[in-house]
Amino acid sequence: MRNAAATLGIIAGIVGMMVGFFSYGWLDLLAWAEQENINLANAPDNPGLIRTMSILAPVLAIAGGAMAKARALWGGILLLLSAAGMLYAFDFGVFTMFPIVFAGVGGLLAVAAGKPDEPKAHF
Repeated sequence: MRNAAATLGIIAGIVGMMVGFFSYGWLDLLAWAEQENINLANAPDNPGLIRTMSILAPVLAIAGGAMAKARALWGGILLLLSAAGMLYAFDFGVFTMFPIVFAGVGGLLAVAAGKPDEPKAHF
């Protein structure tokens, strides 16, 4: 379970980085357009939260995934915080569903891993 949590956390962090790059760039484009008196779209109510979560949530997912094997509880908590942060800042949509679900499932697996993984022979 720890290996699955680690893999899901790292994948969630990488995909979350892509969402974060796009969100941060979109907010910068909107700020530039506002200065030039160009109306591209309505600016969100909380750009500071989106900018913060664009950086923080993927880092929490990658750190939680990296920690999941050695410190499963801490890694799981970081993964769950990452999923909650992405859900709160970006909402659940087409591009955010995979990082949110991967971080959430990885966090649950890491928290549920009571004992370290034991290698077992398959044959």
